[in-house]
Amino acid sequence: MTGGEVAGILVAVFWAILVSFLAVVLVRLAQTLKATTKLVADVTEQAVPLLADASATVRSAQTQLDRVDAIASDVQEVTSNASALSTTVASTFGGPLVKVAAFGYGVRKALGRGRDEASTAPAPARRTVVGRTVPSARRRKQKG
Repeated sequence: MTGGEVAGILVAVFWAILVSFLAVVLVRLAQTLKATTKLVADVTEQAVPLLADASATVRSAQTQLDRVDAIASDVQEVTSNASALSTTVASTFGGPLVKVAAFGYGVRKALGRGRDEASTAPAPARRTVVGRTVPSARRRKQKG
């Protein structure tokens, strides 16, 4: 065998190995593409019902939000009505009631000054501590 023939055989073996390697890679690539196609088909098959359910849920949530909005506006109206009623009652009855209370307080104070304060003062209380009677702490008289 000459050098050219050996080189030709080496090139042929190299090309055979290269073609075999490429064939294996292409077979594996084809399997991967088939699996990917199947996976995409399964995902699509499952995604369509999920999207329909999500759409129904969003519609239901929108309905509930509309109801909550209506309730909130009603509550706001009731609150403003209650505030107006409170203001009206306070302005109508507040002034006269304060005057009546002040008058009653003045009458009680005026009638209370005629009493003898010494006779109405309570006697100091005593307490027992381990068999001994001790006077209670003195209380200050409040000025009225």
